[in-house]
Amino acid sequence: MEHHTAGDPINGLKWTRKTTLKISVELRKAGIVVGPKTVGRLLRGLKFSLRVNHKKMAGKSSPFRNQQFDYINRTRRRFAHQGWPAISIDTKKRELVGRFKNAGATWESTPVLVKDHDFRTDAKGIAIPWGLYDTQANRGQVFVGTSHDTPAFSVTALGRWWTSAGRRRYSETDRLLVLADSGGSNGARTRAWKYELQTRFCDRFGITVTVCHYPPGTSKWNPIEHRLFSEISKNWAGQPLESYETVLKFLRTTKTAAGLVVNATLLDGDYQTGSKISQAQMDSLNMRKHRVLPMWNYTLVPRTVENVI
Repeated sequence: MEHHTAGDPINGLKWTRKTTLKISVELRKAGIVVGPKTVGRLLRGLKFSLRVNHKKMAGKSSPFRNQQFDYINRTRRRFAHQGWPAISIDTKKRELVGRFKNAGATWESTPVLVKDHDFRTDAKGIAIPWGLYDTQANRGQVFVGTSHDTPAFSVTALGRWWTSAGRRRYSETDRLLVLADSGGSNGARTRAWKYELQTRFCDRFGITVTVCHYPPGTSKWNPIEHRLFSEISKNWAGQPLESYETVLKFLRTTKTAAGLVVNATLLDGDYQTGSKISQAQMDSLNMRKHRVLPMWNYTLVPRTVENVI
């Protein structure tokens, strides 16, 4: 089920690509004889639901969707087998810092009073939670930005995670798998993302980075959505994020019965938008596109080391 599960980062609802009949057939192959109805009952016990997803996806589904899912699954298994780290990254919805309404409800003797309008001018600032979920260690790391969600911000946060936790946790490896969405500051077509990743991370730390992007419209299958972001949303549901300390407190106290631990840091800096990467800069990258769907899968090798995919 692991690689076929998606989730809503707001209400924690989970769903799967597999039907109860397909799950039943696979269990029978493993020697566990159960019917589709029993599978459905077990799924409900694991907080899966048959409710429809009301948010409609725009555009057409990519014809390579399933092929990319299968390739990501194979790549994740290969990295896990070798003991190489695999992380899932994304940026959560930006939040206004101040006494503003936050979706959800809490047990209170009286209602919590908040501002009647969400005006940016009334806010103490904005919080941009860039998150990283370590799929093998079940650890989350969130860097809270205060200006803009840019490729430079994303790669700076990635580097901070590596120096503070990743390098110590995976001291014997020089490879890293990054699972990301197709859009945003770390999008598949974003030149600045690839350039920053090469210069600020691969070259700096001597790490070979393989990136696999989820197809457009499938970001809910990115593990960080239902393993980290959904838990964060539940932890601060109904609570005004009155200050940056409040934001960090809720992030750091996010835990699950499965052992999830989250670290959070304020990444205060001015990351300006509009960065332009020339073709000459792109040509200088040591980037190896994969044979399978190269628009979504590629590896960046440190320019001081001659590694091969």
